[in-house]
Amino acid sequence: MDLDDDLPFIDEHEVHVSTSAPAVWRALATRLPGRGLGGTILAYVLAAEPRRASGSGLAEGATLPGFKVAEAVPGRSVRLTGRHHFSRYSLNFTLVAQPDGTMLVARSLAEFPGMRGRAYRRLVIGSGAHRAFVTRLLRAVCLQAERQEAG
Repeated sequence: MDLDDDLPFIDEHEVHVSTSAPAVWRALATRLPGRGLGGTILAYVLAAEPRRASGSGLAEGATLPGFKVAEAVPGRSVRLTGRHHFSRYSLNFTLVAQPDGTMLVARSLAEFPGMRGRAYRRLVIGSGAHRAFVTRLLRAVCLQAERQEAG
């Protein structure tokens, strides 16, 4: 489940955050996908692995419903992996320090095997739901990091 070298590229999104990489890292840790009751319910409905949260934040081996922290370099990158009935996936975040802040990049990789997987891909990727989710997540991380560093 941790190897994603063979997963097809889905998309990549980025946002410039006008704060330091450590501030972005802290905000990302609190905004990760799968948090909350909705993520837990969805993980059970899809029979996602992992199904439960464990560990701490972005530490390697920690889990969220639907995601495992497969690799983490604090303040620089984190690779989340998971699988469920219709897909095997990886969501990778990279933080790139810049003179005026941090570039936060989210890269998605996934395979959708079989007929049900293809239907699920159309539902999630083809509908634009995945793009909207990732864009919203990046904006939320940006706003939280900037608020925390400002006050």
